[in-house]
Amino acid sequence: MGENAEQLILRLAHECGFELAGLAPAVPLEPEAGQFLDWAARGLAGRMSYLTDHRADLRTDPRKLMPSARTILCVGRVYNAPGSGSIARYARDADYHDTLRNDLERLTASLQQHLGPFEYRICVDTAPLLERSYARAAGLGWIGRNTCLINQALGSYVFLAEVLLSLDLVLADGHAAPDRCGTCTRCIDACPTNALVPGGLRTELDSNRCISYLTIELKGDIPESLRPAIGTLSFGCDICQEVCPWNRKAPFAANEPAAVPDLETLATLTAEEFRAQFRHTPVWRTKYRGLLRNVAVALGNSENPSHTAALQQLARSDDELVRSHAEWALSQREVACCG
Repeated sequence: MGENAEQLILRLAHECGFELAGLAPAVPLEPEAGQFLDWAARGLAGRMSYLTDHRADLRTDPRKLMPSARTILCVGRVYNAPGSGSIARYARDADYHDTLRNDLERLTASLQQHLGPFEYRICVDTAPLLERSYARAAGLGWIGRNTCLINQALGSYVFLAEVLLSLDLVLADGHAAPDRCGTCTRCIDACPTNALVPGGLRTELDSNRCISYLTIELKGDIPESLRPAIGTLSFGCDICQEVCPWNRKAPFAANEPAAVPDLETLATLTAEEFRAQFRHTPVWRTKYRGLLRNVAVALGNSENPSHTAALQQLARSDDELVRSHAEWALSQREVACCG
């Protein structure tokens, strides 16, 4: 017996390099849709206006993005890399927005060759869609206490993307993955800024306190009260995933990511060097001044006395944002040194 349309879609998704693939109906999900609007209304999105403006309502129903949508193909790709560093694992390689979109374009072209023409819309993180919720509904995993989607075999270091399809497909019932967090609270306990709080399905993220938000999305001053908790991180944070038991044996991505530059190297980058090294990676999102701001805080939190010279250089920056954070970092080192 030949494969049906659903089996064909999932097979081709795997052939295009996605370790995870599943189908979910293109309908509103409750209680998640209502919980998202409540989360945004309570200010937990911080200054991320793209989550709270007119696009907030779009997230409640995928048919508002594509009226002909009937099914959502949800896919996942492993990005795990060995070792920790000052830059989060997901940002150590080419920008996933580009690579995932290219592979999904290839996938949809192949599908149309097999199934004939249909409408579709590719969503790679930037579209207003509750992607973790639909990935859960498609059976890719469960949403853990760290608010990440966790797959029992692959862990949580997984990029998610979706394709809205105008195809009416037969979806198997009861395929949602069971929640296997149990009573574990390692992610909550390990978060240095206490960004994981009760709410939502079980826990929710207070973006205002999240290190990833502070070092990527926040464009101005990092609150002084939170700077010490950032530690030596310069872009993003993996702490709530690093402590997760389901990531202990998580596989690494097939491609080897670039080496993470040390903090002193990052501190001395020129604008041109920053562009050359990070233009086509996720680090570009924080921009040059944002990265130097973050590096200043990280150097201030480090215990390496040799970092003082790099901080002094940042404190002479023409950019007030970089300069003020470097001055704060130097004052922290003086307090640590002299008590």
